[in-house]
Amino acid sequence: MIIDNCYGQRYIGCALKEGVIKINGTPGNALGAYLDGGVINVNGNAQDAVGDTMNFGKIIIHGNAGDALGYAMRGGEIFVRNNAGYRTGIHMKEYRDKKPAIIIGGKVGSFLGEYLAGGLIVVLGGDSIEVPVGNFTGTGMHGGKIFIRSESELTGLPAQVAAAVASEEDLKEIEPFVREFCGYFGGDFEGILRGKFYVLTPNAKNPYKQLYTAN
Repeated sequence: MIIDNCYGQRYIGCALKEGVIKINGTPGNALGAYLDGGVINVNGNAQDAVGDTMNFGKIIIHGNAGDALGYAMRGGEIFVRNNAGYRTGIHMKEYRDKKPAIIIGGKVGSFLGEYLAGGLIVVLGGDSIEVPVGNFTGTGMHGGKIFIRSESELTGLPAQVAAAVASEEDLKEIEPFVREFCGYFGGDFEGILRGKFYVLTPNAKNPYKQLYTAN
């Protein structure tokens, strides 16, 4: 299916199980909500709540995404060429073979990965020499990983987040996603991976863990 001249229409592709939707324009809120296997390709920007509670499939955005990208994702992958807004990837979770992933080519707003329970978030930072994330990254994080490409040091992280420079072994986990990102949007795959990445994981003393586990 091809949708031309899209101008803010909401709920496109909700719960889609198969097939491909190509969108030329700017879809409205809740694009691909509850997506369950289909593919949505946006030649333009997207508004808020893309991939809300999606379970499987792919969303590829050749532009920017709004706030609450991938809210409560349970599976599938979202690729954004440029930037994303506030609260990207909050409440993401994983279970067994379901491991959601969000790959952002540029910058992301505050509250990235808030209450993250599982899955993978990668922020490539574009050509920025500044830290490509806003404030309160990983607040309440108790699972999953966040990779941030930045030559500048990460500061101001909440107590429940542990940050370290990503090792070669760490980077192997994101290699296939970065390669796929470059396949969609172009870019120097090897050059991107030569950059400095930080990997954020839950702090072992995370006070939020007790809210979600019996341990």
